[in-house]
Amino acid sequence: MVRKSIIHAATSGGHALLKQAVRAPTQPLKCVTVDVTGTLMGYKGALGDYYCMAAKRAGLPCPDYERMHQGFEVAYKEMDQMYPCFGKIHNVPNQEWWRECVRKAFCEAGYDYTDKEFDAVFLRIYGIFGSSAPYEVYDDVIPFLRWVRAQGIVVGVLSNASYRYRDDILPQLGIKQGEEWDFGVFSGIEGVEKPNPEIFKIALSRAGSNIIPEQALHIGDSLRKDFVPAATLGMHALLLNRFDSKEARAAKETGVPVVTDLRQCQDYIVALREESKASQPIS
Repeated sequence: MVRKSIIHAATSGGHALLKQAVRAPTQPLKCVTVDVTGTLMGYKGALGDYYCMAAKRAGLPCPDYERMHQGFEVAYKEMDQMYPCFGKIHNVPNQEWWRECVRKAFCEAGYDYTDKEFDAVFLRIYGIFGSSAPYEVYDDVIPFLRWVRAQGIVVGVLSNASYRYRDDILPQLGIKQGEEWDFGVFSGIEGVEKPNPEIFKIALSRAGSNIIPEQALHIGDSLRKDFVPAATLGMHALLLNRFDSKEARAAKETGVPVVTDLRQCQDYIVALREESKASQPIS
C-alpha cells in the first residue's frame, strides 16, 4: 500500500506518538502543497555569517559567527512568541518586526550598537534577506513543481514566512507563480502559522472548490510543523529528509513515510494515482 492504515507520527519534545486511522485512498490527487525553507530552498552557509558580515562591512565589531547564530535563534523564538506571524496579528509592520528581532539577536550575542550604528547594520541585513543572495534552490525543485502542474494537479506554497517570500525571494530564485506554483499561503500574510491546522485549511480552500483533504498531499521537512498537522487533517503527507536528520530517521521507524528528495515524491504521486485508479468502481 502507498499509505499505511495507521500513521505513527513522533511529535517533538518527547511527546507521545500520534496515532490516526486513515482510510485507504480512493480519491484522485488534486493538490500538492510544499513547504519552502528546507524543502524548496536552503541558506548558503549559516545565517549568523550574514549578520556578522553586515556588521563588519559597516565598520563595526561583531561576535563570532556561532555566537551570532545562537543569538538569532533566541531572538527569533522570543519575537515569534510575542508577535506571531511576523507581527501580522498585532499589526506590527514587517520591517519593524525584523528590526527588533535583529537588534535582540546582536544583544543576545553580546553586542549593543548605537542607534545610528545599528541602522547601518540592519539595512544591510534586511536588504540581503529580501534578495536571492543568501538562498539556493535545490536542483530537483523546478523539475518537480513543473511536472506536478503538468499532471493537472494544483501546486500551493505553504510557509511560515513573510510576504517577501511571495513578492521578492521566490520570484528572484526562479520559483514563479503561474509557472512553478499556483497559489501561496504565507503566515505573515494570513496571520496563522504551522503547525496550526487552520493554515492547511486555508490552503485547501485556495486550491479550488470542493477539494477535500484526502485529495491533497503536503510535503515538508518538519515532523511537527508539516507532517503531523497535514496528516491529522486527513491529507496525504510526506516528511522530506534531505540531510539525514535524526528526527526523520526516528520518525521513519515509527511508520512515517519519509523521502530524501522530490524525485521520490514524484514516484509517490505516480503510485498514489495508480492506487486511486485501481480503487475506483468498475462501471
